[in-house]
Amino acid sequence: METIISKIKERAKKNIKRIVLPESEDIRVLRAASMATSEKIANIIIIGDKDKINDICIKENIDLNGIEIVNPENSEYTKSFENRLYELRKEKGMTEEKARELIKDYIYFGVMMVKEGKADGLVCGASHSTADTLRPALQIVKTKKDAKCVSAFFIMELLNSDYKNAYIFADSGLVEFPTDEQRAEIAIQSSESCKLLLDEEAKIAMLSYSTMGSAKSDSIDSVRNSLNIVRQRRPDIMIDGELQVDAAVDKKVAKLKAPKSTVAGQANVFIFPDLNSGNIGYKLVQRFGKANAYGPITQGLAKPINDLSRGCISEDIVGVIAITALQASANDS
Repeated sequence: METIISKIKERAKKNIKRIVLPESEDIRVLRAASMATSEKIANIIIIGDKDKINDICIKENIDLNGIEIVNPENSEYTKSFENRLYELRKEKGMTEEKARELIKDYIYFGVMMVKEGKADGLVCGASHSTADTLRPALQIVKTKKDAKCVSAFFIMELLNSDYKNAYIFADSGLVEFPTDEQRAEIAIQSSESCKLLLDEEAKIAMLSYSTMGSAKSDSIDSVRNSLNIVRQRRPDIMIDGELQVDAAVDKKVAKLKAPKSTVAGQANVFIFPDLNSGNIGYKLVQRFGKANAYGPITQGLAKPINDLSRGCISEDIVGVIAITALQASANDS
């Protein structure tokens, strides 16, 4: 069976992008770099010490032929990146000395490569926290001009399911307690991510423990407020709520609970009320449903910088490389 990631890989191959991997001492990352290069998904740039990287690869039998290795200690870009980082952040307290130190950090250096057009995207997080990955991204790359926040989602791929094969779960990785406006923005961003990555029009369910007024509370009102904001800002988006998960995905339940809804029973994008529910939801589906979870994938950044789960395997990293490459291609248009 052709998977969603295999489809994304094939699309990424049509417009090869340069993807930076700064975690050069993680064997999983080095294997992923080799795999992505072999599959011709992207041109890979690894940040680190070439001798140390080669020693690891010889020991682990990893082939890095065709992969560029850049060391901040002796790169031709280092000095200009120092100056640029200082200029970008001096109003926030950045000093020239601090910029000189930060640029030696592989993640900061990699993000600067993306910022300055030396690379098209970055994937990190196998051995670093989400904060370590996204802090420099937010400081340096920043948000898209029309984005009101940066959010994160997972592509959930169900290989043996009575329902759809792939869904977007948002926000499942970044915004802990979204405001009504932020939740609406997450829905709008997710509709665009669905079109790009799943290659289908988004049908968005604003999730809750209530369906169409079956319960009343301030939290449900908040979800409805977000729904109304989306409808006002983007009347072209197919969205409905509030919906319980069963009403969102099961056509029989949808007929009983939300018979007039144009989304119920066929949703492919789930917008969770908060990060607690989003994170719990994706991990329940991943573990009990034996689903593949790709992410957290960021949306709303000016250029694609994507996080990884620290429990990822090399194949997961290759999938996120392909997703990042496809996001970078979308920036061309």
